[in-house]
Amino acid sequence: MFKQLLLTIGLGLLISSCGTNPYKESNKVYEQQLKVLQQKLAEKEAIALKKVETTTTHDTLYTKQINTLKDSISKFNPTALENVTTEWIGTVNFNLRKPNFVIIHHTAQDSLKQTLKTFTLASTKVSAHYVIAEDGKVVQMLNDYLRGWHAGNGTWGRNSDINSASIGIELDNNGSEPFSEAQINSLLALLTKLKKDYNIPTQNFIGHSDIAPTRKVDPSALFPWQLLAEKGFGLWPEAQLETAPTDFNAEMALRIIGYDTKNLNAAIKAFKLHYIKTEIDSIIDQKTLNVIYAIYKKQ
Repeated sequence: MFKQLLLTIGLGLLISSCGTNPYKESNKVYEQQLKVLQQKLAEKEAIALKKVETTTTHDTLYTKQINTLKDSISKFNPTALENVTTEWIGTVNFNLRKPNFVIIHHTAQDSLKQTLKTFTLASTKVSAHYVIAEDGKVVQMLNDYLRGWHAGNGTWGRNSDINSASIGIELDNNGSEPFSEAQINSLLALLTKLKKDYNIPTQNFIGHSDIAPTRKVDPSALFPWQLLAEKGFGLWPEAQLETAPTDFNAEMALRIIGYDTKNLNAAIKAFKLHYIKTEIDSIIDQKTLNVIYAIYKKQ
């Protein structure tokens, strides 16, 4: 009788232990961390930049999209796989993905107002994280951790989805006028913050034309890449160029720098737009070869 009682109790404990979720606590921590990150994604406070006026754009469509994203990342349902048993167990080790590139554009439009209208219409399917006006005013339109629609189809090195890894900055400029001093000063202030916040590598500050050489020419040849490089945002060749070796392969070097060379002529033009700014053609003369060599050595 006593043995039967022990057997009954043991069986009961076994059933009870099988029914207890050993991952209950980790799932609870997962949910708590997720709520913190959801709140961070929902923030719409404009970032503070020294001596730069900022603003917050309130948009019901933006809020609706944020809520959709929050709902999607809150799901605890495991991915369904055909003929494979799946379950959800929340890890406690995670955070938001951080941007690793900054892509600089000019708007190719006639005013800040026109650009903001373009970026707040769902039908345009284009956006950026920041827009900087000619007078230096900075408008933040998207949380840094969210994926903007600014780069389109483009590649840099092995990165074929630049939107997923970058912050897009649009400068209010039609592409044929110089960029104002106030605008560039605000850009430098913003880049300083972004580089510090996300530890973005110096060489990962590039232009739209760099990642999409067959489609884009922004920012224009008037953009001060040299000044940015001097401040730690992007690369620039030394004033005294070293002559490239006779066996130097320019196409291979452009690929190593990051350019898509499937259309080599377009890649050469994009490189010259960024680093040479004059005679923006597909000819690799000695100067162009030397500049490619200089940037290649900085990789």
